[in-house]
Amino acid sequence: MHGRPRKAYKPEEEAASAAKAAKLRILQTQFMSNHHNKIYTKEAVDLSTKLLEINPEAYTAWNYRKLAVEDKLSRIESDPDLVKTILDEELSVVESALRQNFKSYGAWHHRKWVLSKGNSSVANEMRLLDKFQKLDSRNFHAWNYRRFVVELTNRSEQDELKYTDNMIGSDFSNYSAWHNRSVLLSNLLARKADGFLPNAKIPDEYELVHSAIFTDEDDQSGWFYHLWLLDQTVNVETPLLTSSWPSHGSRINLSAGCLNDSFSKLTTFCSESGSFPLILYFDQAVGGVSSATVTIDSELKGNEDLVWEPVSKKNSQMSSVWVAHLKYMSSEPCFRKEYEVKVRVGNSPGIVSSRGCNFSKSYEFIFTAHVHDTVQGSQEDIVSWTDGFDIWDAESKDLYSLVNLNRSNAQMDFKWRQEAIAEEIILFRKLSDSKIGKLTLARLLMAKAVISDDVVKGVDYNEILELYKDLMVLDSSHYQYYKDEHSVALLHKVTSSTDDLSRHLFRYRNMNNSVCLRLNNLSLSRIASVAKLLFVQMLDLSHNELHSTEGLEAMQLLSCLNLSHNKIRSFSALDSLRHLKQLRVLNVSHNHIGEHSVDTTRYLCSSPLSNSEWTQDEVGRKTPNLVTKYWDAYFVLRDLNLKQLDITGNAIARDEFSSFVLQVVPKLVWLNGKKLES
Repeated sequence: MHGRPRKAYKPEEEAASAAKAAKLRILQTQFMSNHHNKIYTKEAVDLSTKLLEINPEAYTAWNYRKLAVEDKLSRIESDPDLVKTILDEELSVVESALRQNFKSYGAWHHRKWVLSKGNSSVANEMRLLDKFQKLDSRNFHAWNYRRFVVELTNRSEQDELKYTDNMIGSDFSNYSAWHNRSVLLSNLLARKADGFLPNAKIPDEYELVHSAIFTDEDDQSGWFYHLWLLDQTVNVETPLLTSSWPSHGSRINLSAGCLNDSFSKLTTFCSESGSFPLILYFDQAVGGVSSATVTIDSELKGNEDLVWEPVSKKNSQMSSVWVAHLKYMSSEPCFRKEYEVKVRVGNSPGIVSSRGCNFSKSYEFIFTAHVHDTVQGSQEDIVSWTDGFDIWDAESKDLYSLVNLNRSNAQMDFKWRQEAIAEEIILFRKLSDSKIGKLTLARLLMAKAVISDDVVKGVDYNEILELYKDLMVLDSSHYQYYKDEHSVALLHKVTSSTDDLSRHLFRYRNMNNSVCLRLNNLSLSRIASVAKLLFVQMLDLSHNELHSTEGLEAMQLLSCLNLSHNKIRSFSALDSLRHLKQLRVLNVSHNHIGEHSVDTTRYLCSSPLSNSEWTQDEVGRKTPNLVTKYWDAYFVLRDLNLKQLDITGNAIARDEFSSFVLQVVPKLVWLNGKKLES
């Protein structure tokens, strides 16, 4: 374990081990008999003590002792001295077990349980902890228990912080002490305790961790703490609205069906339901988004009490993306009407992050909606990814209105953050020859680019990309991690300016001049930076190295998606697409779906074992065996309203599966490039 070679037993050691095992089996048999028969006599409890002396990890024995204690306490009258005697005996047994195995989960958990009963000296616990931590200063069980005990005392977090100073000072490699320091500082910074303002305290912490890193750059403890500090420097606790669709100042066309009108280059949204999505994208998961906290001021009728829904994989009420659907209609047929819509986010308190921080600064954005009654029918022609596209006019102001966030970093004090990161970049260029030095420099440059308004962001991104390329060569064992980070940096570069983004944008003239973003042939292995891509209606991610579609759930306007020639192994890797209610065209051809009998991504979405509703619909009743066989495809495809699907080039693309798809997606018009008979 932990790189230590296993030593061969000597004959006398093997004999002793065999004798111990035989004794343990006898004790376990007797103990289990007492446990099943609920025998809590002194002899029976003493037997469990002997068992724990041999094996402190016997969880059942610890649970038995809890039952025995509860039984004893129920039989005595309220006698504090007797209660204390019973609980002290338990603490003594735990202490004896910990001397056998200092890392026994069961022993530490049992000690917590005894302490929660009261009648125990917390001061004695601190003395015991000091004794144990001198024997093993890094033991995370002891540190975890220490945090539990401190909460029961009046000991301040500042005093505990000084304790970590001493522990780190005696051993820079004490990861548990660094971790405890991050826990304490998180609490102190969050409540802005005296002397613990982020702009003053975090730079001091950088100085402390430098001592550890530059003393021994091969030790990981300091590096992990430095990464935590960087996270505290970049991330702001107060939730911020990162982007929205429609964006501030944008102009959109709305229609109840497909328009055959090239009068404008405005983004056109067509919906048979007569509503369009209003998307809010926050920089972190928040809750409390409702018609009370987000108000709409518009002549569009029927939107007084909008229902806001979180876009979340696990049906959580906390999400960074929230969506509501605004109704639109024109009372005068064949007449264009223009409406101004004002959206005010944070109109009243209630939007709160998962860490309990409030969205404190209200924000208002305004857009214009052109509503059309003229309808030309639904899209029935096959969508081609090879022709019908017009190059985006880079000089046009349309793009600026689509991605203009109007929410700048000026809302928060970023000056000290930028200065701290700039100093770290200068310092860590000295270690850029080592793997960890290159990785830290890449992370620092990425942080600088994210919070900076400099026009030279592209220079930083180019350096970041080169650093990750070097790391993929230098440290092949972590190749995939560096590959993913390289993809994130590349997508941030693409979306860092309208000039960069316009090189990848097109208009698809065969479908209302839909906005198409082409990110094909970029060797992407991960999706990122979607906050700036909410306006995209067609997305080409073909010929990349993607394993899943995680992140695309925020792109609520997506109607066409090309994922051909990637590394997708199962339909459950497409689980995020279930949130895209506008998706009509999906190309997953030439992937690896069906090639692997064991695929861990299948567990990302619900299985038929945990869902019974599939047996109640028509497909489930008619073909239960096929639903069970292709359950991941069933749970993804049944929530989509696809008109066009391509699965050619996958191992799963057999006749049986194709016929199953036709049952699950009855509105399908095109399958594998062929039009279906109506």
